[in-house]
Amino acid sequence: MKFSANWILFFTTLLSTAFSLHIEVEATDESKPPVCIRDFVTEGQLVVVNIHSSGNSGDGQLLSFNIRDSVGNEYRKKKDFSGDVRVAFTAHSSAAFDVCFVNILQRRGQKLSREIEIDIEAGSAARDWNAIQAAEKLKPVEVELRKIEELSDEIVNELEYLKAREERLRNTNESTNRRVRNFSLVIIFSLVILGAWQVAHLRSYFKSKHII
Repeated sequence: MKFSANWILFFTTLLSTAFSLHIEVEATDESKPPVCIRDFVTEGQLVVVNIHSSGNSGDGQLLSFNIRDSVGNEYRKKKDFSGDVRVAFTAHSSAAFDVCFVNILQRRGQKLSREIEIDIEAGSAARDWNAIQAAEKLKPVEVELRKIEELSDEIVNELEYLKAREERLRNTNESTNRRVRNFSLVIIFSLVILGAWQVAHLRSYFKSKHII
């Protein structure tokens, strides 16, 4: 049983949708583009973003962040923050979302920056499994099995989304090919008619001049 539990833990870790990054955001003027981190989630998926920033308010830097997906849904924004921030949201649609940071320099002539640690968890990885284990009185192996079950469901849902997306793209491609083919036929038909008209016009002209 111990061997099986280790393998379950291994596969759970392997499939877990979570990652942590350390970045440095330099303080610049407002014209500079933001520093963004992108991830993808499916509709209805729970996402938890934990952010830790070095520094403190009043250190000559105005650090802000916002979380927005590619569809235009804004989940959270915060200005002039430092320390720890935790954001939890449920995705409104299957799309990529960006966590963007802007660090505005308030003291000219200085080179300042903030160290950012960001941890993103989505789906089953974002759930509080310790609380679930305590509430349902589950054994450790049962918890890992529940994790694998939910991860498997998430993988199936994502594959179904990718399949539907591929089908939409294929239909769009086929529609575009039909339009290009029809347009090419119209051009060829128009050129044939124009060529026939030019030949008829030239024959009429030459006959009027008694050349032929």
